Amino acid sequence: MSFRATYLRQLPHLTSADFEQTALALFRYQATHCPPYQEYLALLGRDPQAVQQLTDIPFLPIEFFKTHDVRTEPTEWEPQEVFLSSGTTMQQRSQHRLRDPLLYRQNAARIFEQTYSPLREWTFLALLPSYLEQGQSSLVAMVDYFAKKSGQRQPAFFLHDHAALLQALGEAKQDLGRRVMLIGVTYALLDLAAEYGAAPELQNLTVLETGGMKGRRREMIREELHDELKLAFGPAGIHSEYGMTELLSQAYSLGDGRFHQPVPLRILLRDPSDPFSISATRPDGAINVIDLANIDSCAFIETKDLARQYPDGSFEVLGRMDNSDVRGCNQLVA
Repeated sequence: MSFRATYLRQLPHLTSADFEQTALALFRYQATHCPPYQEYLALLGRDPQAVQQLTDIPFLPIEFFKTHDVRTEPTEWEPQEVFLSSGTTMQQRSQHRLRDPLLYRQNAARIFEQTYSPLREWTFLALLPSYLEQGQSSLVAMVDYFAKKSGQRQPAFFLHDHAALLQALGEAKQDLGRRVMLIGVTYALLDLAAEYGAAPELQNLTVLETGGMKGRRREMIREELHDELKLAFGPAGIHSEYGMTELLSQAYSLGDGRFHQPVPLRILLRDPSDPFSISATRPDGAINVIDLANIDSCAFIETKDLARQYPDGSFEVLGRMDNSDVRGCNQLVA
């Protein structure tokens, strides 16, 4: 049985205790079979066999997803789906090519259910206009899958029709035994709140903001944003998602601004001025992320996000490094 086949059989059953050994095995596989990553390591003069711990791993700069075909074993398969990052017409968009689209969806569902509860207990309604308009969004694909698996009666997406969304929210709240999650890009949630204030339909929901002003509103610190949203959606904490086109896994914040790392995903912080100064105990710095679900692209990514990490492993996103694109699913300034 191939490395990939064995790995995929084990992935749904991994525990935190398995993470380092699994990540190191995946690193050695991708160091040999992912051409852009192999070339990057060669240019650095790094011998994959010399890597003995996670902090030894050189992480691939996230910009490679814009400029290279980041695929592992690319001669063995053709992309069945391609996700594109959000961006303006002046920006080059990252591409994440998928060998197995169901791997992404099932992994995302597993993380959601481990964080919250089974999909069948939820109704998902989404206000993601920019993602829908630009197309090929991993976030839209995830929400669509969640809604279908939940068996909900309501449609999931509402482009700009706030009145229809309010009606759907009211109906969904009448379904006994179901919780309602409203998933929205930040500026769209603010627009909805400005139009309808503290309407009854907006109360007693789980609100999940995915970040992103997309140039529609001024950037806000997280506390200011969440305080404004609470005026419309009630005093319960506003939840958040940390994810991006280049990742197949997500981390969630359950209302306190701290993201909790699911089993397939782990962050390591680096010195923002030195990409190779990585520490497992550093309290703040720039994010390097390992996503064990990224078996067919690259699992080791150097992002442009800044974070603070806490002793329990949770982390808070502080913003973006200077001169980097504002992008991704949750890039709030804290």
